[in-house]
Amino acid sequence: MLGKYNTLKVIKEVEFGVYLDGGEEFGEILLPIRYVPPTLKPEDEIEVFIYLDSEDRIIATTEEPYAIVGEFAYMEAVSVNKTGAFLDWGLMKDLLVPYREQAERMKEGEKYVVYIYLDDESRRIVATSKLNSVLDNLMPEYEEGEEVDLMVIDKTDLGYKVAVNNSHSGMLYHNELFKPIKIGDKCKGFIKKVREDDKLDITLEKPGYEKIDGLAGEILEKLKTKGGQLDVSDKSPAELIYKVFGTSKKNFKKAIGTLYKQRIIEITKDNIKLLK
Repeated sequence: MLGKYNTLKVIKEVEFGVYLDGGEEFGEILLPIRYVPPTLKPEDEIEVFIYLDSEDRIIATTEEPYAIVGEFAYMEAVSVNKTGAFLDWGLMKDLLVPYREQAERMKEGEKYVVYIYLDDESRRIVATSKLNSVLDNLMPEYEEGEEVDLMVIDKTDLGYKVAVNNSHSGMLYHNELFKPIKIGDKCKGFIKKVREDDKLDITLEKPGYEKIDGLAGEILEKLKTKGGQLDVSDKSPAELIYKVFGTSKKNFKKAIGTLYKQRIIEITKDNIKLLK
């Protein structure tokens, strides 16, 4: 419950807000008046985020943090003191990264990828930038082609390291990227390969012929709506292909190759045309 979204019932109204039913573990939880919708009344339910205020009291809010417990986020350090660094995570109270949880000493004004968790000892919501201690603690159980949630956490000579489903590390290789990405980006991806060392190779496009067939159909439909001709071909820049079809040049060439082999289209240097 702490550090996550919860749907709770209103117990009673007070001058400074409403109290919500936090169950046996937390009891009554205050939702301050500034977050209370005008129509909310006792016995109603409301979705709120539960965290600790500046005095470590459990409190509810309808504000949405940039990430919750169990997720990664890319956030700015807004202050640093003897306790650690404090990150802006979209709430009134900033998020602490203790010094012991900093992979490198954080500086005010800089942005960092962190993982948010609930500290077992203090029961406080904190973050860590020591990502290797978080990722890959469990054996990956994925199938090739499976869709996953990604967050870009680092850049290497090979490509971009990503957090997969907030649990495992994966790699997006430079030579397979067809659109610009940067640290902090969140997107969908697909498992390309589970390697023998349990590392994950990731792609932004679904591998296999299912994707190619779908793209070929999309190209065909677009040709029909554009009078039978599109000013893009296998010689066009990858950026133009992505702008028009949202796909890589490699997959585009395979797709139009499929249409060409079926004698549906003609491919020229500058365009593709429907055959009559």
